[in-house]
Amino acid sequence: MTNLKSQKRMAAEILGVGKKRVWIDPNRVEDISMAIMKDDIRELIEEGAIKKKTIKGQSRGRARKIDEKKKKGRRSGHGKRKGKKHSKISKKEKWITKVRAQRKKLKQLRDEGEITRSEYRKLYKKSKGGEIRDLKHLESLVAQTEGAKE
Repeated sequence: MTNLKSQKRMAAEILGVGKKRVWIDPNRVEDISMAIMKDDIRELIEEGAIKKKTIKGQSRGRARKIDEKKKKGRRSGHGKRKGKKHSKISKKEKWITKVRAQRKKLKQLRDEGEITRSEYRKLYKKSKGGEIRDLKHLESLVAQTEGAKE
């Protein structure tokens, strides 16, 4: 086989790519070996005897699958977590969700008539002050106030 090293180098310079990305038509090897000037190479490029190969790149298929799973809430276990204890959900966000739930429950109890307006206000203030831990604790406090009534 003929040596097309210089032709490949010239073609790479003209096409603006590396030597590895230059494709030479195996059927036109004789014509290409005759080309000794850059103008000859340019003509062969126009004819399609020499082309530049496309960049292979990296598939994003696997990454898309992973992203889909992350949207569903998977792949978020202890091994995947980086940062401090409250880096995923901040203390403030936790607080907001807790207090909102307590206030919703208090309104529900008040509207149903299980607690009076004054009891509602007392429990509301306790909730705001952070005295009530969770909904179960709130329910136990409501039960205590009802027990005190009777």
